[in-house]
Amino acid sequence: MITLGVEEEYLLFDPATGLPAAVAEEVLDVAGLDDAVSVAEVQHELLQIQLEVATPVCESLDEVGGHLLRLRHALGTAAERVGCRIGASGSAPFSVDGHPEITDTRRYRSMYEDAPQLVDEQMINGMHVHVAVPDRAAGVFVLNRLRPWLPVLVAVGANSPLWRGRDTGFASWRTVVFGRWPVTGPPPPFADAADYDRRVRALVTGGAIRDSGQIYWQARLSERYPTLEVRAPDVQMRVEETVMLAGLIRGLVLTALRERRADGTFPDEPDPPPTPELVNAAGWHAARQGLEGLLVGVGGGPVQARDAVQDLLKYVTPALDECGDSEQVTALVGLLLEDGNGCRRQRRALAESGPLGVLNLLATETVAGSDLVG
Repeated sequence: MITLGVEEEYLLFDPATGLPAAVAEEVLDVAGLDDAVSVAEVQHELLQIQLEVATPVCESLDEVGGHLLRLRHALGTAAERVGCRIGASGSAPFSVDGHPEITDTRRYRSMYEDAPQLVDEQMINGMHVHVAVPDRAAGVFVLNRLRPWLPVLVAVGANSPLWRGRDTGFASWRTVVFGRWPVTGPPPPFADAADYDRRVRALVTGGAIRDSGQIYWQARLSERYPTLEVRAPDVQMRVEETVMLAGLIRGLVLTALRERRADGTFPDEPDPPPTPELVNAAGWHAARQGLEGLLVGVGGGPVQARDAVQDLLKYVTPALDECGDSEQVTALVGLLLEDGNGCRRQRRALAESGPLGVLNLLATETVAGSDLVG
């Protein structure tokens, strides 16, 4: 079984105003008293208005869901004791101009020195799915095969339409905000693992970035674990949406790995592979549209977003069957297409109940249980 793990970033916000609350240290202190949470599972983020959790290595999607429910509940309880709430939103929907408090580490201080305005506006939250790969050669092959599907993952996972209390017109404003750093968006194609390492090294030695940790591509090889890390989606409001995306991403990885020949080699890339400009433009349209309207499809032409999701599901179904995930992921995709993703629900709450409706939605759904996971 190919193992996986998930990281999620959460917003801390004032339940009355919705404004970000810089109380990460206090929440961590309270959460540390809970036997249900280990120190390794909860980390600081760039800003003190955020926290990140990481599941242990998992074999099944139910394990992923169970760990995330446990961690969300523990942090939600700790946040309430401090006087705030946690929200799984890709952007802080309500904020004001200013200088959010950064977490006091050398790395984060350096980032602020390099790009103070970008750090001030880094009030965004993503999810990262790590999937085990046999080696770096396999990882690079999978990266190349994943590239055309990254925009679909952006559209499915769009959960950040609001910024400064207004609708941005984008389904994933986080994608736009994050895209202002030097090395972001879909990765380019690579010839092999040596090519990947050489190009990353050139970015660091050339001074374009401080270290390889600032490779913010939507999919990359992990420097810490023997995994490929997919970072394209916003953090998901509901745990079951995270589980669905984790299943689809593992399915994409396994689909690519199944192409490996008996001698350990991989076939050549499709001729021609999708160009960087096409994949980048497709990602922009996915961030703009989400699941509403037209996307740039994997083949380069226009496609209805819902059809693109169904194409992805069909593409990975043999891999889902192999993992025993087909029934669960198919049901979750059906629920997504029926009820909408986080973007649609945030917009609906704002239209029906105003800002308070959005806050109630985030506070409730972030820590809600589910019969479909765990």
